[in-house]
Amino acid sequence: MKMKRILLACSSGMSTSLLVTKMQEYAKSIGDEVEIWAVGQDQAKKEMERADVVLIGPQMSFLKGELQKEAEKYGIPVDVIDMMAYGMADGKKAYEQALTLMGEK
Repeated sequence: MKMKRILLACSSGMSTSLLVTKMQEYAKSIGDEVEIWAVGQDQAKKEMERADVVLIGPQMSFLKGELQKEAEKYGIPVDVIDMMAYGMADGKKAYEQALTLMGEK
């Protein structure tokens, strides 16, 4: 099974760090091999070629179109993290959202 790579983009890269941890914990608990990392918005475009999916923080939803255009070059999906999952740092919900986008669920 190939490792899944999930990139989270938020305004600073800090606000999503808790969610990253929770997503990693959940993925590990179900035996998935993942690399999940968060970057600020300016890094997101540089980093996305390494990712299978890009999730963006709700506070950056206005950037979705711009990031989606960039992601099309690599054929990867981009979506805004579910507001509830983000607010509650619900790693399971955010991880499942990523899997759904990747067509794994």
